[in-house]
Amino acid sequence: MNKPELMVFDLDGTLIDSMRDLTVAINAMRTHYGLAEVDRATATTFVGNGAVNLVKRALGDCGAEFDAALKYYRDYYAAHQLVHTVLYPGVAEGLAELRRNGVVLTVATNKPSSDAVAILKALGAMDYLAAVSGGDAGVPLKPAPDVLLQFKERFNASECWMVGDHYTDLEAGRRAGFFRVYARYGFGQPREETPDLVVDSFSGLVDAALRG
Repeated sequence: MNKPELMVFDLDGTLIDSMRDLTVAINAMRTHYGLAEVDRATATTFVGNGAVNLVKRALGDCGAEFDAALKYYRDYYAAHQLVHTVLYPGVAEGLAELRRNGVVLTVATNKPSSDAVAILKALGAMDYLAAVSGGDAGVPLKPAPDVLLQFKERFNASECWMVGDHYTDLEAGRRAGFFRVYARYGFGQPREETPDLVVDSFSGLVDAALRG
């Protein structure tokens, strides 16, 4: 296992613990369309493939007009995305240490870029990052590998790691030929993907990246 030159992070469930705000936004939308609220565990099953798929899963076949429902969800979440959301323990310190050691740090998320950047700035993590690519960046969403390959080429990196808590991250990493790290502390699921490394904390990730 070689020290990474480039690390690509997922956002939700990897750098930030956002599930409570996501659950609130999902339930606000469901209530708006006359549906019962769901618990956090159920809401978690809706997350991972971008807002379009989240809304489809959360509403099912209730008959809501989809574009209006998607707008409702996005507007509500944008206005409430920092009520409970925090960085996972050790993220700020870990990003700083990785950057000091010359690792290029980036984020690839299926969340819209504006939301991702706003959250990262508010939580004090944006200054450590060389680039952020969101779900509206004009490339296919993860698990497609496109954004990872773009970062690899842009930063001329050979040792590249993909770090995430969900099978979409691990599949994207596999398809891009990256070393894949599963953040088990997050709220996603690896499904059939087999990561190269499993970590239970962000500090554990930093130790593995810098000290082997």
